[in-house]
Amino acid sequence: MEGMTNTGTLAGKTLLISGGSRGIGLAIALRAARDGANIALLAKTAEPHPKLAGTVFTAAAEIEAAGGQALPLVGDVRNDADIDRAVAAAVERFGGIDIVVNNASAINLAGTEDLPMKAYDLMQDINVRGTFALTKAAIPHLRAAEGGHVLTLSPPLNLAPHWLGAHPGYLLAKYGMTLAALGFAEELRTAGIASNTLWPRTLIATAAVENLLGGEAAAAKGRKPEIMADAAHLVLTSARTGETLIDDNVLREAGMTDFSGYAVTPGATDFEIDIFLD
Repeated sequence: MEGMTNTGTLAGKTLLISGGSRGIGLAIALRAARDGANIALLAKTAEPHPKLAGTVFTAAAEIEAAGGQALPLVGDVRNDADIDRAVAAAVERFGGIDIVVNNASAINLAGTEDLPMKAYDLMQDINVRGTFALTKAAIPHLRAAEGGHVLTLSPPLNLAPHWLGAHPGYLLAKYGMTLAALGFAEELRTAGIASNTLWPRTLIATAAVENLLGGEAAAAKGRKPEIMADAAHLVLTSARTGETLIDDNVLREAGMTDFSGYAVTPGATDFEIDIFLD
């Protein structure tokens, strides 16, 4: 890991996370909170969802209980005014922004003929535009931070034919996030701002997976969100930049050899590999 210097802690750092009221975003927030980090959460979930547990307010309570400072912000990454308000509120409350985590994402795996343009637009607006807009708004504060970092939850650019043809609408949205992250890394390198992507090797057991990608049976063949949180923590406490990273690779490079604790089903070895990975 060229150039990697691991400080080991996010104590006192301020993270601005999009869509962090549950799942992987919340897990990343809770891992940072255990260090004593400040977490500003920008999410739409003011009210409980009938099928998805957690709101931005329950997430904030969990963050505080874990040892962090939380600022719950109800807003939508598709709305520029919401983004500006969230950035301003985070800076006012915590004095700056050190890290942006682009976690908010929409998914629809329909093929091109079957994908409604409304769903295409939603994925582009949340995944690509939202990533770009939130990062853009935070850059002045990342410049002022010591070791500013942008982490985007999107996959490596796998151009294998079977992935190119699987669901182009979703591919464009997720690969758009990755291209943005790689662009930020080069554009902001001289400013000392790092930018990387992180993606899970296996399905992660979240409510989204259970509801959209095969129910409890699919989640049972996955790993817990904590594997992404632990990998994100390693990345965010390093100086690496311009990389598209996989969660267990990051942990393995740091010396971890036993991943059994992350398995949803104890003793499981037959994991469902995540989308865009071979």
